[in-house]
Amino acid sequence: MSAKLLEGRPIAERIKQELRLEIQRRGIQPVLSSILVGENGGAESYLRAQKKLSESLGISYQFHKLNTDTSESALIEFIQKLNNDKKINGIILQMPLPAHIDGRKMSNYILPEKDVEGMHPANIGKLLFNQAKIIPCTAAAVMELISSTSVDLYGKDVVVVGHSEIVGKPLALLLLEKLATVTVCHIGTSKRGKLEEHLRRAEVLIVAVGKPNLIKGPWVREGSIVIDVGINRVGDKIVGDVEFDQAAKRASWITPVPGGVGPLTATLLMRNLIESAKP
Repeated sequence: MSAKLLEGRPIAERIKQELRLEIQRRGIQPVLSSILVGENGGAESYLRAQKKLSESLGISYQFHKLNTDTSESALIEFIQKLNNDKKINGIILQMPLPAHIDGRKMSNYILPEKDVEGMHPANIGKLLFNQAKIIPCTAAAVMELISSTSVDLYGKDVVVVGHSEIVGKPLALLLLEKLATVTVCHIGTSKRGKLEEHLRRAEVLIVAVGKPNLIKGPWVREGSIVIDVGINRVGDKIVGDVEFDQAAKRASWITPVPGGVGPLTATLLMRNLIESAKP
């Protein structure tokens, strides 16, 4: 067996076209405000990509760079200023923040309706009740990739490796709404020596840990869907959390790294923004 590649870019292009049409139909120009505190080379590269994508969709992009020594109280005041600006539809606080600022605490000051990353406790709470309109972008990207295979998740054994607040936990809730049978594995599973056991029965396997080649190819169930969220630099190469070549011999669908989940996440951030701009 040789797996089909589950690429994010074609799905992202389809969604971008839908977003352009919606913006044109509604005659709006959504406004996205992005805050960067201090110096962060990686974030600045991401910001340039955000700006380019925004402009290609007809979205107004505002970038605010604050000094490294900005205090928590000053950052809260700045966020509240953006909250009170009715022209602004979405706010992103770029992570990581300088060590003296509590990132989770700061994110909670963004109004839930302007939290386009979907990480405010109010938005996460709505996931629990299947009422969320703004969904964490990476988790949403995984669901879009699964949907593109046309596989019905009803009753399927789905294993999520990684229980982070931005991927694993929200993803488990989204999968449960599809009536999948969901197992979430983490470091405790691995330390008990149970990880391989769970993976071998996974009809859908989603891995979001950040450890290169953590998941061995022979552990992957024949005919499964494998979605690798991990992005790891090994020498001059970018690899995922799954041993790609071996896993691809066993799976029916597999995401490449890079090129799988990544191209979708920024597009889904923009979809959240347009949802936020609805009256």
